[in-house]
Amino acid sequence: MLFLLAVIMTVNAQDHVLKRLENSPRHMEWVNLKVESRNLETFLVYPEISKKVPGVILIHENRGLNDWARSAADQVAEVGYIVMAPDMLSGKAPDVGKTSDFENTDLARTAIYNLDPEEITLNLDAVFHNLKELPACNGTIVVMGFCWGGSQTFRYLTNNPELAAGFVFYGTAPKDKSVLKQI
Repeated sequence: MLFLLAVIMTVNAQDHVLKRLENSPRHMEWVNLKVESRNLETFLVYPEISKKVPGVILIHENRGLNDWARSAADQVAEVGYIVMAPDMLSGKAPDVGKTSDFENTDLARTAIYNLDPEEITLNLDAVFHNLKELPACNGTIVVMGFCWGGSQTFRYLTNNPELAAGFVFYGTAPKDKSVLKQI
């Protein structure tokens, strides 16, 4: 009985997320960025504002760029920011797919923890430069992340001195605390 209730609650939560995305008035699109010889699928959401605004790089949790993460990007755009959320699993799923192409979230999580840190940085650099060059962006870029993405936010802050700020929504800081001085 308790298991059934948990399944029903999960299905209802996912329904809410999908409804939010389907009913959002904001412009959303998938952007394919070239990173070296790879493709990086990135979810882009514009706010409903006519002036130039800061950009946000949103790094997903350890289950990949799922509907929840895309909904979070929409919520950040709702309050006035341009958001780019890269799918760090681009090219890692079966048939060179992305997060949604994994059979289940456990397989996506396993793939996340096999990513090369340097490849992650290259991906984030591509998103940073693309976002900064958008005509609607005022040039200020921040990064935010959830769980695994929170850890990657700390990491990226130590690799890109041009970031204006970082917001970690749970995630581990670098083990070598001296690198935090680079932020």
